[in-house]
Amino acid sequence: MEVCPMENSFENLSSKYELIKQGAEARIYKGMYLNRPSIIKERFKKSYRHSDLDDYITKDRIKAEARSIVRCKAAGVRTPAMYLVDFYRRCIFMEEIVNSKTVKDYLEELAQNGDGNSTRKDIQFITEEIGKSVAKMHSSNIIHGDLTTSNILVVNCEDVNGRYLVFIDFGLSSADPVAEDKAVDLYVLEKALISTHANAEELFPAILESYSQCNTKRAADVVRKLEEVRARGRKRTMVG
Repeated sequence: MEVCPMENSFENLSSKYELIKQGAEARIYKGMYLNRPSIIKERFKKSYRHSDLDDYITKDRIKAEARSIVRCKAAGVRTPAMYLVDFYRRCIFMEEIVNSKTVKDYLEELAQNGDGNSTRKDIQFITEEIGKSVAKMHSSNIIHGDLTTSNILVVNCEDVNGRYLVFIDFGLSSADPVAEDKAVDLYVLEKALISTHANAEELFPAILESYSQCNTKRAADVVRKLEEVRARGRKRTMVG
């Protein structure tokens, strides 16, 4: 991975890359970089913040995101390869994960087109792999910050690797050993499943079981905190 603090060969990404998504914090482009299919995440300037403060916050968040991706790889969690961290253009250039679809789309397709036994095996694969991967992250004190089925990709390979999961979008990630922050990570995932998947009542317990099996030393503390986080969430819902 190359780190480029000051590079101005082009400032307008849209002149070279295709804009595919824009959110509140960043624009996502795709195209070829170093002759490889790539995704470029640009954190654009915020006019409502003082420019010096905006530059500081943006640089700090880019560093945190890049650091989390690297730490995930070290923990055995698949993430996109990073090609370039460019502070001048406020960008991270990274690998485009080809032959993939989001877990959200994958589960929706299974719900519509699945055929019983094979569907159960596919769902078991997904829930076990999510649980294992999140456990590895949390064991390394990595908090994803936005765990949803839209931020996990299923990759189908025809070689010996078969299927595997890739975690993406670490824009809200952080490093924290606190059990409650890990519990919030799981709570975000649970709420995302409930809001988007009809069989969420089966999916999340299976994920949590896999998580607990792979993170036996600390899982009990995190699960206890998860119950507290759920209780606070229910209270906020009741109060409005």
